[in-house]
This record gives sequence, C-alpha cells and structure tokens, in this order.
Amino acid sequence: MSDFINVTLRIWRQPNASAAGEFRTYRLSGVSTHMSFLEMLDVLNEQLMQDGEEPVAFDHDCREGICGTCGVMINGQAHGPDSGTTTCQLHMRRFRDGDTIVIEPWRANSFPVLKDLVVDRAAFDRIIESGGYVSVNTGNPQDANGTLVPRHKAESAMDSAACIGCGACVAACKNASAMLFVSAKVSHLAELPQGQPERDQRVLSMVAQMDAEGFGACTNTNECEAACPKEISVSNIARMNREYFRASLTSK
Repeated sequence: MSDFINVTLRIWRQPNASAAGEFRTYRLSGVSTHMSFLEMLDVLNEQLMQDGEEPVAFDHDCREGICGTCGVMINGQAHGPDSGTTTCQLHMRRFRDGDTIVIEPWRANSFPVLKDLVVDRAAFDRIIESGGYVSVNTGNPQDANGTLVPRHKAESAMDSAACIGCGACVAACKNASAMLFVSAKVSHLAELPQGQPERDQRVLSMVAQMDAEGFGACTNTNECEAACPKEISVSNIARMNREYFRASLTSK
C-alpha cells in the first residue's frame, strides 16, 4: 500500500451564520497516509491560501482527543469511521486512493453554524452552568481518605466524567438529543458524596436548560453511544431519568 493517496474533498462552505452555505469540491494530491485528518485540512488550507482563496474554518485545539472541539461529520459519521476516536485522532490511512470525502459541520438547530465547519456549542456551556456548584465546607482540610467512595461508584463516576462535550451525540441523533451529554454530567456528581447536597436541584436545572436550548428527545436508538469518541454508555441516560424522577417527587 502506498504511503500517499489522492483524495477529493466535498466540504461545506458557509461564510457566516446568516449566509446560505454550499458544498465545494477540492482535490488534494500526494496526501501522506501518516497525516491526521486535521493535518490534511491544514494542507488543504495552505493550498487554498496559496491560490488566494479563503481557508476552511474548522475547530481544533489540543489535537490529542481531549478538548472535544474538533468534531465534524465525515461521510455522514460523527468524527469519521473509527469508533472511540475524535476527528483529530483519525488518520488518512483510513481512506483509500481516489476516495471522495464529504465533510460537514454538526447538523442541529441548537448548534448553529458560525462559519464553514465551525458551530456554536455554547448551549452545552449553558447547560453546565445551570448545574451550579458543588458545596465545599470551610474549615481544616479533610484527610484524603476521610470521604470513602465505593470502588464501583468511583469507577462509574470517572467513566461518566470522561465526556469531553464534543457534541457528537447530538449530531448523530436523528432528534438532535443531548441526553447522553447531560446524563454523563449528571451521573458524574450523582455517584459521588461531594455531589449530594445539590443533587436534586442539579438534575432539575440541567434538564430544564437542555429543554430550553431546543434539543430533541431521546430516540432510544443508541446512535449517540456509537458515535461518542469516549464511548460514554447510554446507561447514564437511564440513571439521569431515575435522578430526575426522584428529584421531581422530593422537590415538591
């Protein structure tokens, strides 16, 4: 297999939030299969700038699969064809010489397109903000082992905390539901002793904000879990539903 391939890119171009967008076609020759997907876009942008064209706008930051900013739809799949992988971790060896690759932004009303492949995911930030803070009692520092956490709860909380808020779950869901994201954030603190004081108010506020942002209802198709680069389990959604039902009863 050659270390270099030629690809055709069909990329969504949209100059700003109010303008109409369209797909445009670009061709890249001699793309190294060792490049990451974002490095390939860097090469494209260098070519575009040399030709006097506007480079393609796309989100990126750490390029290590941690920050969650790099998400795009690649051939109709959130983050591309590899499971448990962010866009920045996807490599061009996953594609073949002569392939046509369709690249577009997340498609959700709650994630409006700002420019090209960049969407506004501030709705996620507002949901997190609505959850409030975790109470911290003042006084002498508590011994590290003073708060006992069962191992299974600690591991479950850490699994939920792995969510990087990329929005792939929303983009993959036919209803653009944010249930996996919100449930991961709710589950994280609901499992730990430190999250108990605000437990009820947190889930009520975050679900209310999620609804206010216009995200759809859960479809129960589990596509969100399949698209999640951190493989967050849909069991979190069941836990959040229980938390919400419990809080609804006890808050009256």
